[in-house]
Amino acid sequence: MDNPLLDRHGEALDLFTDRVHAVGADQWGASTPCTEWSVRDLVNHLTSEQLWVPALVREGRTMAEVGDAFDGDVLGDDPVAAWDRAAAAARAAFGERGALDRPVPLSYGATAAAAYCSQMVLDAVVHTWDLSRGIGVNERLPGPLVDFALEEVEPYAVSLSQSGLFDTPLDPPPDADTQARLLAMLGREA
Repeated sequence: MDNPLLDRHGEALDLFTDRVHAVGADQWGASTPCTEWSVRDLVNHLTSEQLWVPALVREGRTMAEVGDAFDGDVLGDDPVAAWDRAAAAARAAFGERGALDRPVPLSYGATAAAAYCSQMVLDAVVHTWDLSRGIGVNERLPGPLVDFALEEVEPYAVSLSQSGLFDTPLDPPPDADTQARLLAMLGREA
């Protein structure tokens, strides 16, 4: 079954996976554009986010029921393997028949799983750029993923910075491409 949202989700996970596998043994402590996060912290954040997906989407659990199960260090001694397992589980949960039609209890209320999946794509795309910069590899993101992420975030970008979870949007240069506009919208300088 072809599903453009699941295609983008898979592509975003594959892209982040590529970068996680590129992290050198001496780079886990390197800084990232997320000023309070090292490379390890960033990968831990994304891994934790993936761990929530089966609990919320497949199992229908509430955030209160999950509690602090995915707080703290979820990477253990093998960050790459921890990421791979979490990404595979999230991909499988979203990919189940009817999963995208289910309501998901998020912190701000019940949300369609499809909307949650779209947000997860955005998160993976932007944090792939953060991780790329942190480990010094190619920062160019695939055009279809950047377009998807920009379309996803435009309606609520201002509220993200007001939440305190994202930096204040920046004004992109007049000749900015789509990737630079996306990054600026989320407080990042390309």
